[in-house]
Amino acid sequence: MLNKIKNSLFILLTILFSTIQAKQIEVCSTCEIKTINEAIQFALDGDEIIVKSGIYKEHNLVINKSIKIIGIDNPIVDGENKETIFKFSANNFSIEGFTIINVGQSYTKDFAAILVSKSNHFTIKNNKFENVFFGLLIEKSKFGIIDNNNISSKAINQASSGNGIHIWHCSNMQVSNNDLHGLRDGIYFEFVKKSKIYNNNSYNNLRYGLHFMFSNENEYYNNVFSKNGAGVAVMFSKYIKMHHNKFSENWGSASYGLLLKEIYDAEIENNIFEQNTIGISVDGSTRMNYKKNTFLRNGWAVKIVGACYENNFSQNNFMHNALDLSYNSKINSNKFDNNYWSDYSGYDLDKNGVGDVPYRPVKLFSYIVHNTPETIILLRSLFVDIINFSEKVSPIFTPDNLVDNNPLMKQINDTN
Repeated sequence: MLNKIKNSLFILLTILFSTIQAKQIEVCSTCEIKTINEAIQFALDGDEIIVKSGIYKEHNLVINKSIKIIGIDNPIVDGENKETIFKFSANNFSIEGFTIINVGQSYTKDFAAILVSKSNHFTIKNNKFENVFFGLLIEKSKFGIIDNNNISSKAINQASSGNGIHIWHCSNMQVSNNDLHGLRDGIYFEFVKKSKIYNNNSYNNLRYGLHFMFSNENEYYNNVFSKNGAGVAVMFSKYIKMHHNKFSENWGSASYGLLLKEIYDAEIENNIFEQNTIGISVDGSTRMNYKKNTFLRNGWAVKIVGACYENNFSQNNFMHNALDLSYNSKINSNKFDNNYWSDYSGYDLDKNGVGDVPYRPVKLFSYIVHNTPETIILLRSLFVDIINFSEKVSPIFTPDNLVDNNPLMKQINDTN
């Protein structure tokens, strides 16, 4: 019992001593310490570095201590286009309140405004990044919070540009409330697990708003991905939840709102796909649930290529798309049930809200366009109406069982 009391007292004294020893180090043009680098050298674990307003032309700032770096009145750190600016390799650090500009560019090295390596329990928030190569480059780390940052650049081609938030081989990351534009990819995940991406706005990026590879058990929601080169790509992953996102105006000859490639056991719910070349392009993805999504004024709402099995589409709105569904196989194990189709022309005699005539979402013309893309110029012609009607009466090229037996008469407005 006495030993337990002694141990408790020792721990309490250690905490109190650490608190007493922690100090604030001020940095400004008239302070005793005038550079961030000098403050870092002087700091100890637990200290705070307070950087006051001004322009600090510094780069290659190496931090291997558990410290807080806080900007007051928006100090600017200018890397002068030389290399990486901040390099963190420490646990329990934070950086906030800065404008960080002019990261070095290279075809062989990944320079970043902030590099984080082998760190746990850290926070990067309330910063502005301009003219970056990579904004945040985070590797082999856990329990990081990246919140409320604005990251932008002037990406012209993929080889000479980097990603806004690039996370590799990490877990338990939170990426939230960030604004990302003018980059190669807004957000990039590779070998990342048990993480969340939410409330971000990723737009006008050269390639993807979000690029997601080999990353399992993740969730992303309440994000907006618009006017990107090819929307969002989620590939080679499983156990993903994607809900309440908006994918809009991702246009191009090979563009889409969302690409799913080799995805398994995922939930895609309550998303809006509006005015994309393809709402969702699906390739080799199995056991997926698509529920309460709205596909509005896309070229193709859903384009299924490759082997996709045991997927369920229910309570989705397919509204005013050029083609609701493209399907390239006569074999079907996917289920379409209880969806709303704006092209449905059936009737509901018993007034239960469900059409009495089944609806076939795959038109013969979509099959023709899949095999001969040039025929898309005939989309609004009488010829197309005739061949679609003939396939509807007697299906030959499309799967016999690819049918919604319970089409809804009214669109679903509930997206909760």
